[in-house]
Amino acid sequence: MKMLDAATLGSVRVTDEGYLVANVRTARIGTQDYLGVELDRPDLDKVTVYRDEYEVFRKTSLQTFGLLPVTDDHPADMVTADTARMVSVGTTNEEVLRDGDYLRIGIKLTDAATIRKVQDGKRELSVGYTSELVWGDGIAPDGTAYQARQTNIVGNHIAIVAAGRAGPLARIGDSKPITAARWGASPITDEKDAIMADAIQTRTVQIDGLSVVTTDAGAQALEKLMKDMTAAEKKAAEELAAKDVELAAKDAKIADMAKATLSDADIDAKVSARADLIGKAKAIAKDLATAGLSDAAIRKAVVVAVLGDAALSGKSDAYVDARFDILSEDAAKGDPVADALKTGVTVATDARAEYVKGLGTAYLQSVGKGA
Repeated sequence: MKMLDAATLGSVRVTDEGYLVANVRTARIGTQDYLGVELDRPDLDKVTVYRDEYEVFRKTSLQTFGLLPVTDDHPADMVTADTARMVSVGTTNEEVLRDGDYLRIGIKLTDAATIRKVQDGKRELSVGYTSELVWGDGIAPDGTAYQARQTNIVGNHIAIVAAGRAGPLARIGDSKPITAARWGASPITDEKDAIMADAIQTRTVQIDGLSVVTTDAGAQALEKLMKDMTAAEKKAAEELAAKDVELAAKDAKIADMAKATLSDADIDAKVSARADLIGKAKAIAKDLATAGLSDAAIRKAVVVAVLGDAALSGKSDAYVDARFDILSEDAAKGDPVADALKTGVTVATDARAEYVKGLGTAYLQSVGKGA
């Protein structure tokens, strides 16, 4: 028996060649309701059909959904090699996967006119397949009573349809003639679901160079997400720039510290210079306390000790350094009078002899004159 299943396009994108690529979940396990007349049971208003896990995911069944032709609306009959070229607008992928309770099938549309229809809002899918019905009452695992089971499922095509979930809808209580048998039986869909599906407006959003077809709400969410991402990227760039400035400052500080680090030779030179300064200071003002004073402070303290505070009033550091150097030079020359007092006067032997000799000569001259 020819059957229809509902599906909706998802994860839509357009390739560089202009093809439309999407994914669809379809052929779920569980129960679905059909009109009795569609299943050749006009005596029943509704027939609940059960598809178990084994039938839906059986390997021989899964393989039939790979590389199926995709059509724009359902063709009048099954798609075959004789009609595929005329009705096909694309194909399904070779790989068919299980996705929870559903089959997941990738499709690729290659017909430009159909792709434009999808972008304009024709986004529902209806999967055409054949199966066998095994009649008999039973209870599904979820507790739903059914009147038939579906077996030997064989995929034939996937149709892009405009309205509802499986082409023109057939519903219980619908006063219109049943028109859903274009291609097999459609599962009954709630009127509310159909209205909501028809009311959905779609938009195409460009994301990273790709065209994505989605609802207005989805487009708004994507646009907000992209805006938030842009703001987040800007904030991250600003934080990164600030961090770069901070790291540059730290690097400069480390470089300055490295320059300030003295080598052993530098330390020896500074110790020697400090000792020389303290020695000069002590030579000028021996009681001067130098501990804890800087070099400049030592020089100033020495000058003050010798000349007094008034001598430095309003004077520059250069003046203080010059006065210290003068005092240091004077200290290095020494004080002859002070040295003589400390060591006593010493007259050279030759000088003494000349002095005595001079005294004697003067005496004899005075005697000879009758002094």
